[in-house]
Amino acid sequence: MNASEPNGLVRLTALEAREALATGDLTSEELVGACLKRIAKRDAIRAWTHVDGEAALAAARASDAQRARGEVMGPLAGIPVGVKDIIDTKDFPTELGSEIFKGRQPTIDAFVVSELKAHGAIILGKTVTTEFAFFGPGETRNPHEPTRTPGGSSSGSAAAVADFQVPLALGTQTAGSIIRPASYCGVVGFKPTFGCVSRTGVLAQSAPLDTIGGYARSVEDVALLLDCIDGFDVADRNMMPGRKPSLLAQIETHKVRPRRLAFVKSPAWPQGDASMQAAFELFASTFKGDVDVIETALPAGFDNIIRLQQIVQFSDIARNYGPIADSHPGRVSAKLKEVIAEGKSFSMPSYDDARGKQELLYEALRPILVNNDVILTPAAQGVAPVGLANTGSPMFNGLWTYLGMPCLSLPLLTVDGMPLGVQLVGARGDGGRLLSIASWMMKERGRKSFRA
Repeated sequence: MNASEPNGLVRLTALEAREALATGDLTSEELVGACLKRIAKRDAIRAWTHVDGEAALAAARASDAQRARGEVMGPLAGIPVGVKDIIDTKDFPTELGSEIFKGRQPTIDAFVVSELKAHGAIILGKTVTTEFAFFGPGETRNPHEPTRTPGGSSSGSAAAVADFQVPLALGTQTAGSIIRPASYCGVVGFKPTFGCVSRTGVLAQSAPLDTIGGYARSVEDVALLLDCIDGFDVADRNMMPGRKPSLLAQIETHKVRPRRLAFVKSPAWPQGDASMQAAFELFASTFKGDVDVIETALPAGFDNIIRLQQIVQFSDIARNYGPIADSHPGRVSAKLKEVIAEGKSFSMPSYDDARGKQELLYEALRPILVNNDVILTPAAQGVAPVGLANTGSPMFNGLWTYLGMPCLSLPLLTVDGMPLGVQLVGARGDGGRLLSIASWMMKERGRKSFRA
C-alpha cells in the first residue's frame, strides 16, 4: 500500500486502515490524501458542504508524527470521518441544510465531534443534509445512479461512504434519516438505542426521538465508530446512565448466530412496492433449515403507530422550527411550512398521549423480543426513487425510532441493479447483540445475491 494506489486505499474499511497504520504499511497522510483525491474526482455526487483538505492533511501528518514517536494512539487515530451538517464543528461552518444559516460558524464542537477528535479521528469535512434534517432535499446524488435520490436526511454521509470518499460518517435519525439513505446507497447504517449518544451541539428536531448514529462499509466499522462517540454527557438529559460495553468487542467475542428471526412486515408493508416485497420474501425464505424465520404480526395497538410517531415529530418541528419559518417565510420549503402547520394542529393532550404510548407499545412488543433474536423487516419501500425532488418515505423506519430501539440496514438486496437494505431491529440497550447478528448475516448471506 502506498500513495500511488489511491483507489485501493479508499476502499479500505476503517479497521483495515487502522491495522495498516499500526503496522506502518500506511500513513494517515496517504489515506487522507487518497480520500481527498476521490472527493475531487467524484465531485458530481455532491456529498460535502465543506472540506478543508489542507487542514485534514496537516492533522494527518500530526497523527503520523505521534505514531512515529511511539505515543499511545486512539482507536480512530488517523482515520478520516465525515460529519453531518447539523452537528456543530468549530473548524467548519454548520449550516443546517438551509440558506438561512449560510456561513453559521459554531465556536465549540458538538460533544460527538469532541469525542471523535479525542479518539484520534481526522474530521475531513461536513456532509450534506436536507433542510433542517427534514424532507427538503440537498444537492447530493446517489452514487449508484446519479439521477436517483440518496435518501435523507443524512444524504451526504451515506453517499460519501458508499462512494468510497470516506470510510466513516455520522448521521442522525428522527424518523428514517439513517436507515433509508443506507438502504438506498448500499452501505451499513446504524441507529443505536435512543439515549446512547449525546446530542449536545446538534440541531434539535424532536428531543424524544432524535438519535445520532453512523455509516460504514462493514458492521464492525460502524461498531467501532459508535464505541468512539458514546461517552456520557450530563448535558443531554436523555442519555442512558451507566457504562456501555464495547460494541466491537461484543462482535469479536461472541460471534452470535441467530436461532430465530421475527419477520415483521409492519403496518407499512402495503406501501412497499412489489419488487421490494418479492426480494424481501425471497431473502427471508433462504433461512429455512438454517435459522427459523417466523412471520410475526405486531401486537394490537400498532396499526396507528406511524401516526403516533408523526404526532411527536411534527409537533416538535412546529415548536423548534416554527419561529425560524415565521422569521424567514420566503426561505423555507413549502413542505416544511406544511408540516409546521400540521404540527401546530395537534393538541397538547394528543402529544402527551403519543408520548405516553411509546413505553406502552414497547412493553407490548417484549414477547416478540424475548422469543426471537432480532426483528427482520424491510428498510425502505423500495430502491431509491428516480429524481432529486424528494428523498423517499420513512414509513418502514419511524416506528422503530418512535420506540427507541436500535436498528440497522444491511446492503444485502439488489433490485434492478440498485441496492436495497435489510433492516434488523433489536431490543433497547442490546445493540451489541444486534450488531453481532448483523455481522453473522453479512458473512453468511452477503456471499449470495438476492434479486427480485
